[in-house]
Amino acid sequence: MEKFPLTAGGYAKLDSELKVLKTERRPSVIRHGDLSENAEYHAAREEQSHIEGRVKELEAVLSLAEVIDVTALSGTIKFGATIDLADEGTDEEKTFQIVGQHEADIEKGLLNMQSPLARSLIGKEEGDSVEVRTPGGVRSYEILAVKFV
Repeated sequence: MEKFPLTAGGYAKLDSELKVLKTERRPSVIRHGDLSENAEYHAAREEQSHIEGRVKELEAVLSLAEVIDVTALSGTIKFGATIDLADEGTDEEKTFQIVGQHEADIEKGLLNMQSPLARSLIGKEEGDSVEVRTPGGVRSYEILAVKFV
């Protein structure tokens, strides 16, 4: 079986979500499932199906997780690195952490390690520039800082 890399924080977040689903949301929906045949009953059954699917997904991911201690890493950019970037075209600065697919959330600065930007950054170091092909065209970034926190 293929292992999934996760940061300690990503593992804790997914584990917490699993516990909430099992101890709070599942029992709550099951109580609603005891209602007579009505719209609430059908909505509860649909929600229960969604919860059960997510529980199975999280259990699978967590059972195959390889938790990586990011603070023990250093050097060039790799999984777990937090990178400060400057867009060379706009001078806009952004910060991303390279994470596994199961904890990626671009809105929160958690960049999937399989994304074009992450792949272009891996192996680079502070001061380097990278070019990335995006749907909007080629973008150039300067790596301002690399941290493992």
